[in-house]
This record gives sequence, structure tokens and C-alpha cells, in this order.
Amino acid sequence: MVTQISKLKEGQVKFQGMIETIRDKKNIQFIVLKDFSGKIQLTVDKLVHPEIADIFLQLVPGATVEVDGELILSEFVKLGGKEVLASSVKITSTADVNPISEDSSIDQRLDYRWLDLRQDKNLLMFKVQTEFTCALRQFLLNKDFIEIHTPKLIATASESGSEVFQVKYFDKYAYLAQSPQFYKQMAMAGGLGRIFECGPVFRAEKSHSRKHTTEFTGFDLEISNITSYEDIMTLEEEMLEFALKNVKEKYGKLIKEYFGVEVVVPSLPFPRIKLKDLYSELEKKYNLVVPDDEKDDLTTEAEKLCREFAKEKYGHEFLFVTDYGAKKRAFYHLRKDGIPQGYDLIWKGVEITTGAQREHRYKILQQQAKEKGLDKDVEFYLQFFKYGCPPHGGFGLGLDRITMNLLELPSIKEAMFIFRGPERITP
Repeated sequence: MVTQISKLKEGQVKFQGMIETIRDKKNIQFIVLKDFSGKIQLTVDKLVHPEIADIFLQLVPGATVEVDGELILSEFVKLGGKEVLASSVKITSTADVNPISEDSSIDQRLDYRWLDLRQDKNLLMFKVQTEFTCALRQFLLNKDFIEIHTPKLIATASESGSEVFQVKYFDKYAYLAQSPQFYKQMAMAGGLGRIFECGPVFRAEKSHSRKHTTEFTGFDLEISNITSYEDIMTLEEEMLEFALKNVKEKYGKLIKEYFGVEVVVPSLPFPRIKLKDLYSELEKKYNLVVPDDEKDDLTTEAEKLCREFAKEKYGHEFLFVTDYGAKKRAFYHLRKDGIPQGYDLIWKGVEITTGAQREHRYKILQQQAKEKGLDKDVEFYLQFFKYGCPPHGGFGLGLDRITMNLLELPSIKEAMFIFRGPERITP
């Protein structure tokens, strides 16, 4: 790795790298080589090694080489004050001229995503996502959670009965899971107590918004023996505070440099507001008028205004919104006085979580599924509760949407390793 080379003081080195830039002067060449760990300057004396200079005259950025040379200190080199004086170079791969640049449109860049990923900011983005995910895991492991892996091929359409992909499964059809929800709850009935999962999620939504995708990576958890959905909210806010603190400590300065974003470690507890009160506030402060028949849910415009509202009223980036209407919540949400016991978490004007206490009582759950017209579709799921299940709840995060929000990217297309949408299923 380049970082291992740059940590040495001086001496003979041998390493591999990809060409980022070549500057060809009269008697000398300066080449910046990189790998995933960092960059280093390679210097070629054309008078001493004309054969090496000839090699680099044949190459363009993107080609890869293996280098033997001498690492020396140099106060004139910006890349760590060190450079390698080349003594021999071997070409390990050639490259054509890159057909895209940082200024290309996002769709052009997605056509050549493997080339687009070479940008320093994209490498940083995935390092940040890795750190964030690692912190989520560590936080939960410290609280005795276990990790499970639920199936993504399922026999019936999960949750709502819509927005699922149908696939041929031998002599019948199956569906791609739009959530691990049912299996998370099966784990609660199975006595696993505290579980989480990080895995793919599929949504057959023909949406072209900046935050939607047909396949994403979900981070879900479920926990037993809760007394209220407040227990779930407390767990989530503490987990996010822990993860963002880790990200800021490790990458805060680089995020500011490459993305111009200040990572804010949120204070605890996060502010909470009922949906009805939120609409009242948004109308008073921002003249937002929403028809009564839409007030059971949070509209897109209201969701966006939550960013400004949370900052103005609470001095916070996060906002828990509770007390949604029953017709807009899933049938498995526990209800109290007819009100679903759940919430959405809004961060910077984007919904990142739907969480809730689940209905764990078989007869009531059966009735609520029937109300939604799903009782036949979810018969297998209802069996989980027939033999006893503790009170429980949980939530799910979309890691790609989290990354988009954290780095304030214009679209989720930028935040994913490979984006999938209604019109894109390649590369």
C-alpha cells in the first residue's frame, strides 16, 4: 500500500499504483501514483533513465505500474514531503483515455461508474459509510444485540402487498423482500430478544425523486420487552449520536474539505413533535396549508420544511414526528386509543426512519391485517404470534439515504456504489 511506503523514512521500495497525473518536463517527469490508501509522487530523471521516461510517454491516467525506486525526503513535494526516485518501472495494465470527468452529468458518470469511483471524494464517501455502519454495529453489539440474515426471496408480498418485484422461482413465482420486517418479528417470537441486520432491500417504486431507489442497503433492528415506542426512539437517537461522533472524529476534517459539510454530533434527546402540532407550526411559520385529507401523513413539502423548522425551534438537525393517522401506517403497528405507536425520524428535511412498537397480540394483529385487506396474504406471518410473543419494536435505516444526507449530496444516485432505478439496471 502507498501509505506503508510513505510511513517509511528513506530507502529502497517496491510497490504498485495507478497513474493519476503525469507531468512531463524537459529533463524530468513527475507522476502521481495512487491506490485506495493514498498517493505518492514518483520522479523520473530522463537523463539517467530515458527508458522509464519512454514508458510513461506511452501511458495515460488510469494505467497501472509496478515501481522500484528510492524513497527520499523532499521539502518541495506537497504529498507528505517524500518522493520516490524511479530506478525501474513495469507496466501492469494500460488504459484508454477516460471518457468522463467530474463535470460530466450524473447519468453519464453512472454509465462509467467504475471510473467515476476513482474520484477522491467517492473513495472518502465509502470510507465514511464504512465507519458509520461499523459504529452502528459496535453500538448494538455493546448492548448484546445479535446479527441475523433474513431471506430476500419470499413466498408472498411483504408488508403492504404492493411495490414488490416478482421473480420466477422454479415452477412458481416468488418476490424480492421489500423489508426484513416480518422476519425481524419472527426472531422476537423465537426468543432472540435483540437483533439487527444489514442487507439489501427491494422496492418496486417508479419514483424519480432524489431519495428513492429500487434497491438499497437497509440497516434494521428489533428489540423485545419494551414498554413504549419511546424506548425505540431513545435507542435510535443514542445510536445515531454514537455513530456520527465516530465519523466526525475520524473523517470530519476530510468531509469538510471535500464536501464542504460540517458533521454535527447531535445533542440528546432529539426533539419530538406530534404530526398535528407540526402542521400547525408549519402553517404559522411558513404558510404551509395542507388539505385535511392529507394530514394523516407527512407530505413531501412538509418533510422538507422540517429542516428549517427543527433548526429554528430546537437548534437541531433531527426531528421525531409521532402520532400519524392509522390509515397511513402499517397494519402491524400497535395502536393506543386508535393512534399508531410509532414515528418518523426526519434529518435535514429527509425522512430516514420509520419506527414503531409492533402489535404482538395475535387476535388484534389478525384484525388489523383484515382491516387492510391483507389477512390472507400474511397468514404465515400471523402464525409467529399464535404461540406467544413479547412486546417489541424496531426501525430501519437506509444506509444510502443516510450517506446522501450526511454528505449533503444532490441525489441518492451519488451515494450508492451502484444505483438502481426504474430506468437503470446497468452497469
